[in-house]
Amino acid sequence: MDLRATFSCALLLLVAVLPLSANASSKIYIVYMGEKKHDDPSMVTASHHDILTSVFGSKDEALNSLVYSYKHGFSGFAALLTESQAETLAKFPEVLSVKPNTYHEAHTTQSWDFLGLNYDLQPSQQQGLLQKAKYGEDVIIGVIDSGIWPESRSFDDSGYSPVPARWKGICQAGQAWDATSCNRKIIGARWYSGGVSDEELKSDYMSPRDLSGHGTHVASTIAGGQVWNVSHKGGGLGAGVARGGAPRSRLGIYKVCWVGGRCPEVAILAAIDDAIEDGVDVLSLSLGGSAGEEIFGTLHAVLRGISVVFAGGNDGPVPSTVSNAVPWVTTVASSTMDRSFPTVMTLGNNEKLVGQSLHHNASVISGDFKALVYARSCDVKTLASRNVTGKIVLCYAPEMASVRPPRVALRDAINLTTEAGAEGLIFAQNAANSLTSLAVCEGVMPCVLVDFEIAQRILSYRDVTGNPVVKVSPTVSVVGKEVLAPRVAYFSSRGPSTLFPTILKVLKQVRVLSVLCYG
Repeated sequence: MDLRATFSCALLLLVAVLPLSANASSKIYIVYMGEKKHDDPSMVTASHHDILTSVFGSKDEALNSLVYSYKHGFSGFAALLTESQAETLAKFPEVLSVKPNTYHEAHTTQSWDFLGLNYDLQPSQQQGLLQKAKYGEDVIIGVIDSGIWPESRSFDDSGYSPVPARWKGICQAGQAWDATSCNRKIIGARWYSGGVSDEELKSDYMSPRDLSGHGTHVASTIAGGQVWNVSHKGGGLGAGVARGGAPRSRLGIYKVCWVGGRCPEVAILAAIDDAIEDGVDVLSLSLGGSAGEEIFGTLHAVLRGISVVFAGGNDGPVPSTVSNAVPWVTTVASSTMDRSFPTVMTLGNNEKLVGQSLHHNASVISGDFKALVYARSCDVKTLASRNVTGKIVLCYAPEMASVRPPRVALRDAINLTTEAGAEGLIFAQNAANSLTSLAVCEGVMPCVLVDFEIAQRILSYRDVTGNPVVKVSPTVSVVGKEVLAPRVAYFSSRGPSTLFPTILKVLKQVRVLSVLCYG
């Protein structure tokens, strides 16, 4: 079977192209034209100019409308068009699809040890995958995300050889970023502003520098070098050696996500197109959108021998929410590991219950008993009807997870209880293994995740006492067999894919395997 033909057929069925707006009558569309007809990128771009000119009737107007020309890995372009102009372009025989721009969203020290990728084995013991793969030595990984913070110790290039000669990328200058921001670890960086509003640009670094920290986190998880004696916000929680899965690999950075985590697909496609030409070996995209929205440019990358790794999404546990499920990419879910952060809650009757939290700051947790208030789902109306000032609030995630996922409900509950003057939150959900949103309340008040069984025991205590109180102790780290793992994280998106319902994928922590097994 001709795999290229199979991929091409799948692509024609997919026809996913994307896009933004500039004024009331026009917005950005992506025009996808499939495989490029010329090896010379300038000739590919010229063909895009020609087709636009035939629609606008003016070469100048055509050039002004062009946002991106995709010319390295595939042929297509993004342009500012009216609806009628987009409809006209869709009728051209060389055009496979025309669709408006959409937006994707940007989705520890123990992880790799838990997966068996041990770094510090003695020479006589170096038989593991990580050692056999030479720690990803000189594999070039393209990270398409929100940029990077080059000063991080994870990206120190001490001991690295010169940049591989096959690398064709650049270090694009910008705000708080110049050529010295790249090194032998971060060997290239680009940024893409097409499809981004002026307000978003003004609120972010107009450069590859990372404002949100998401891209830096992703890059260090994949390829960060060893950094000793680190812990969660320096407080000793989760202490250990931080490193990436392929710590000797190189990084090419492509910033497409801006303030608020919005990532225009026109920019993502431009980054994929450039990455193909730059010479990356692996592409990593921890981005997600609505289930069924896929990025066609990745097919062209795979056809050129580039492994592509996507996040499966953070919209679980609702079924059929997995994104990036096209058959030619590796789709990675989030899973638990053999480390947890238990927090002891002591009730007024001296019963001790355990939840999970990230709070270890003694200045935030007084260690005293505080009044306990039950506020159902912590909605505005319920909180307004109760005096929660200076108290610890117990509330539940909504029953309809498809209406408001628990991670969203948790974030809302944290914000609302904080605004109402509460001094702590106990949040009950179906499976208390998602700690990511708890960072919102760090430094403000203790927030604890519990399952429904623990929550019911707290409620039972409340129902038999006239003055319910609770004390929250600082969080500790626990590593080992007593932690049930691995499991797919509660917040991680589930299948089946709405676009490819007959295709099954193993969704687990395998991002590093595409790096180590390259070639």
